[in-house]
Amino acid sequence: MFIRHESFYSFRKNYPVITTLAAIHLILFAWMNFLPFGGWIQYFGVGFNLAVANGEYWRLVTPIFLHLSLTHVVFNTFSLVIFGPAAEKMLGSVKFIIFYLLTGIIANIATFILEPLNYSHLGASGAIYGVLGFYLYIVINRKDLMDRNSGQIVVTILIIGLIMTFAYSNINILAHLFGLISGAAIAPLFLVGVKPYYMQRAAYTEPSEPVFNPNRWQQRAKKKQLMVRIAWIALAALIIIGILSRLF
Repeated sequence: MFIRHESFYSFRKNYPVITTLAAIHLILFAWMNFLPFGGWIQYFGVGFNLAVANGEYWRLVTPIFLHLSLTHVVFNTFSLVIFGPAAEKMLGSVKFIIFYLLTGIIANIATFILEPLNYSHLGASGAIYGVLGFYLYIVINRKDLMDRNSGQIVVTILIIGLIMTFAYSNINILAHLFGLISGAAIAPLFLVGVKPYYMQRAAYTEPSEPVFNPNRWQQRAKKKQLMVRIAWIALAALIIIGILSRLF
């Protein structure tokens, strides 16, 4: 579920929402840091509790797409590309983007209510933790939708993510927690009629992909072992990127 082996073209065709969100992250990051009016985007897009209290409610949405540092945008975009596609394929593009934005907004509302008025924040972490909450609900209550190895990866990522959330400063802890909680809480509403990820038909497959392979079972076992190894490598990369994002 979480190992990507598509080409860029097939990834873009199969996961249009993830591709669009990743592009928005990178474009807005580049604009904020290197292009004219970048400061204007940051000024009017940052989640600032006092401004929200004064009626600027769009700030409950705009922080989901904005990142200030390179490590921050790389970490969140990488996480989205790894963990988002399976959810988009299971829910469909429309339901997924509604779910993603809703959990991010709930996380920002919690930040507004529980943090002081002078608190400001940026980042897609609340919505990404919402996606992880979606998987957490599946691991606990809908085991038929996820294989065991993928479930173990989700639990491992969540444990490490929560440790990092409380271990480092300058992290919006409330956004992480309420994104996770809201994702798990509303997941049942979005999972009605959903089929397991492995039963979803790809919207696009590479022309060179064989229709029948007599050695597919042996290859599947080898691929499964490779997927587990790559997952741990990806996990280590996430940890390293997260640590660097707190240091620089």
